[in-house]
Amino acid sequence: MISPRSRPLAVLLAIVSWSGVLLQGYLTLHSAIESGKGVAGGFIIFLGYFTILTNLLVCTALTAPLVAPTSAWGKYFSRPEVIAGVAASIVFVSIAYHLLLRHVWNPQGLHLVANDLLHYITPSGYLIYWWLAAPKTSLRWVHPLWWGLYPTVYLVYALIRGALINSYPYGFIDAGAIGYQRTMINGIGLLVAFFAVGLMMLALSRLQKKPTL
Repeated sequence: MISPRSRPLAVLLAIVSWSGVLLQGYLTLHSAIESGKGVAGGFIIFLGYFTILTNLLVCTALTAPLVAPTSAWGKYFSRPEVIAGVAASIVFVSIAYHLLLRHVWNPQGLHLVANDLLHYITPSGYLIYWWLAAPKTSLRWVHPLWWGLYPTVYLVYALIRGALINSYPYGFIDAGAIGYQRTMINGIGLLVAFFAVGLMMLALSRLQKKPTL
């Protein structure tokens, strides 16, 4: 459950995270409609990205405990290991984008606003929220392995989705262009990097046993 002292931060971050997702959703659907792919095609594109799905995860992790703290979802997303796992996932989004994708395109206008919200502002904000508001005494070294199930499932989803519609969200897992061998090597490398981020989060948690808010 979100404490009264950390509630304002959670509300602010929920507004910011939802703003990024909804703005990007509008831009994606608008582009899809203009290119003749329609609303359905826009949603298929939108929900193909790890960035979008992870930002939606952040939105849910913040909103559920705020609006329904006693519900199953509210209780689940109030668990320290779940908050930490969401933080590791969104931090990974930011790091991977900065290292691998920021040179691929040059967003302008609203696209730049959405891009910065999704890749920098929300990840930084949720990391701060985790550091200030989340208990850390229950975190264990095994938790990064459990957190790694999320990107693993995403990789399987992206490959199946790509094979069905012949479109992959990221070039480094585009099995149609680079082949499955290179795709799997890249995928394993990314999973190892995700695990490293998880270990980093766990190491940070050892520096602070109690939330400051």
